[in-house]
Amino acid sequence: MADKELTSWVLFLCLKGGEDLAIRGRKPKPTNLKLLEGNPGKRPLPTNEVRPKQKAPRCPQWLEDDAKKEWKRMGKILEQMGILTEMDMTAFAGYCQAYARWKEAEEFLSKHGSIIKTPNGYLQQVPQVSISQTNLKIMLKFCEQFGLTPSARNRLATMDAEVGTGDEMEDLLGGIL
Repeated sequence: MADKELTSWVLFLCLKGGEDLAIRGRKPKPTNLKLLEGNPGKRPLPTNEVRPKQKAPRCPQWLEDDAKKEWKRMGKILEQMGILTEMDMTAFAGYCQAYARWKEAEEFLSKHGSIIKTPNGYLQQVPQVSISQTNLKIMLKFCEQFGLTPSARNRLATMDAEVGTGDEMEDLLGGIL
């Protein structure tokens, strides 16, 4: 399957929600995200998870220009977090492409507005509104997968907080005073 076809398939599954895959319950979280969040329940972490090399994939040449810029911007962040690997190329490309299309639609809406008058005199929403909303949904689904939503960031524990200062009261107050 070609990269573009695979990306289209991933985008389709994201929009559809993956209902036809027959996977029920919560989606498992990658171990790296679990490590960053901490393990408050002290549950054993999976040891048999596939762990590809911690190397970010190369940006595909077929991405739109804005998608390539987003790839460079977010790719560095995700690689530093230890989340982005070679295996994530298609999913990350899908996110970046959705970002580029969302941005293009939003720029159009900012310039031209979201309503047009038809030849019959009716007011109608321009297609870019739907394009923007659809691509924003796709982006948010990918963001959830990569741990990039505000709620995911709030769950992430900083590495400093895990280590502690050695002073129990200082750790408890967390530098408030």
